[in-house]
Amino acid sequence: MKTKANKKMVENSLHQAFLNELADMASAEQQLVKALPKMIEAAESNQLRTVLEGHLLETVEHGTRIQKIAASLDVALEENTCEAMKGLIAEAKEASKEFKGSLALDAVLIACAQKVEHYEIASYGTLAAWARQMGHTDAVELLEESLSEEKAANSALTEVAQSGANRLAEVVEAR
Repeated sequence: MKTKANKKMVENSLHQAFLNELADMASAEQQLVKALPKMIEAAESNQLRTVLEGHLLETVEHGTRIQKIAASLDVALEENTCEAMKGLIAEAKEASKEFKGSLALDAVLIACAQKVEHYEIASYGTLAAWARQMGHTDAVELLEESLSEEKAANSALTEVAQSGANRLAEVVEAR
């Protein structure tokens, strides 16, 4: 029989923190799958659209990997809303509206997308470290795949920014 103290200790365990963060990322990826098509549509350059389209496909796979991890641990993830991703997406929507028709639009979209990538890199890095600590070797492999893809997406966004979007944003527009 668990006592209240034991139940509290279990609820505060690294395993519980891992499951909470995993559920948070499941929500984040679901939100991103819905938001990326709007960013793709808003993007001005084909190069940025291509990067975002490729990452959309990866984002769907990230959600699938999270479900595989939950299944391998024989747990059902609690449904929640990742408030961090919700905020990042809201910021991207606002920026898209504010800079629509501006030469700076793609640079602003890249900045918003990179904020998302950095959040995901931090989250997947933490999850992989915790999974490694707990001996969840299958989870480590899947999390590191997603982490690697997030880092690659961030690098691709940097390339688009440096190869033209930032320079174009700097051009003085006639009003």
